[in-house]
Amino acid sequence: MLQDADALPQLIGEYKPLDQWQTHLNQLFYGLRGDKLRSYYQTFASADFRLAHALAADYYERVAKREKTGSRPPSFSDRLTILELGPGNGNLAACFLSHLNALDRQRAIYPRVRYIMVDWEQPVLDGALAHADLAGHRDRVDTHCGSIDHIAGVADGTIDRIICNELWNDLPTKLLAKQGGEVEEEYIRPNLSETLHATIQDWSAFVRAFQAKDLGVLETFPPFLDELVWEKEYRKVEWKDIPYRKTIVEFLQGIDQEVVVPVNVGAFATLKEAKRLLAPDAIGFSAFDAGTADMNVLNDPEKPCYGQFGGQYSFMINFALVEAVAKHLGMNKTSLEPQREFVGRSLNTNAITLMELLATHPSAGPKLQSWEQDRLVLKTIKALNETFESPYRRRLEFPLGTNIPPDERETLGAILRMLKENGIPDTVAYLTEDELTHAQKELEDLGYEHEAIKMALSAPPSPIEYCHFACR
Repeated sequence: MLQDADALPQLIGEYKPLDQWQTHLNQLFYGLRGDKLRSYYQTFASADFRLAHALAADYYERVAKREKTGSRPPSFSDRLTILELGPGNGNLAACFLSHLNALDRQRAIYPRVRYIMVDWEQPVLDGALAHADLAGHRDRVDTHCGSIDHIAGVADGTIDRIICNELWNDLPTKLLAKQGGEVEEEYIRPNLSETLHATIQDWSAFVRAFQAKDLGVLETFPPFLDELVWEKEYRKVEWKDIPYRKTIVEFLQGIDQEVVVPVNVGAFATLKEAKRLLAPDAIGFSAFDAGTADMNVLNDPEKPCYGQFGGQYSFMINFALVEAVAKHLGMNKTSLEPQREFVGRSLNTNAITLMELLATHPSAGPKLQSWEQDRLVLKTIKALNETFESPYRRRLEFPLGTNIPPDERETLGAILRMLKENGIPDTVAYLTEDELTHAQKELEDLGYEHEAIKMALSAPPSPIEYCHFACR
């Protein structure tokens, strides 16, 4: 990171703890780019249905079992309230409710469900509620705009299920490290690149708008989120600003000196609120996100603690510390598993994502130019679509790059137009072993090797993996 003040681009803010600037940036990101989220990253529920279906099947089975054993307290309302924190574009809610409705042939569970989507941005909620496949469920779907760490107006002990998909990585996170006998945290401050600075006429107005998060004024300036340059330094932790000090310090005893680890304070806040909201025999809380509970990985000084997408910070989840905080809160029944195992168990088969399939191709990786990778993706989807049948109609969103040779652009455009609406819905969609077997000939014609696909289906989890954390 740049440290020589004379060599820096233009300063636009002072040093603050990383989580404070992260919160600031995320508000700017959602305000300025909220309608283009999928241009920067896709979640496992943006268009695909399988995570939502696995959640619906799990919920149906567990509620039915609870009611069969008669463990529900007689004073508890017949209503089953589900909260989704950070609903994205509404696809997870739509697929969850559609599948639950299909499973509930006896009409014993779905008619009692109230599904509340919670977000701090009203435009996100408006977009989620407008999802076409939610239209048939609108009589049981509500929204709540406000803080997810205190959901005002929802009474204690009234919620049966809380779902949180790829939200924790966006929530405030501190980076802490032991330094001698102290604990230090990462502070950062923002600068703007010299290139963009040179194009801004009214510099003081830009700085004021950036610091005040004045979206109306910032929209009059050139896009800047990708042009931020960050300095960092480490300072002694102010423990008064950090909850669960004893739990964090005990965790850090297993980490070497000067090794930075993420402390996901925003995730901890959602757990505390879940503790308040969940009924005594509730089905519980589930979070899906990328991270690790492996202390060897957490103790690796080279691990990737965060990435930036379109100017937004996205953090790895420290599941080992999350579990410790959950237990500190009294949520003693916790579990952690790879997300694809949760999905595969629901389907009673092995499953991998389309991206994992693409990684098995002999030419995958840096050997291909970006447009050649696009070609492989589209030809793979076309091959799978010969036998793949989705229960939903989704037009695949796949913007073609600008550097494609003209003849190839025409070919790839034709493939895109021909793709069926009930085919593979997304590049991060889940595929079952049977679906891959049925498309084996078409995949082998593209150069895929059967043994490599089999190995991918049974491969152990990666050191940092998308996981399902559950507690109650």
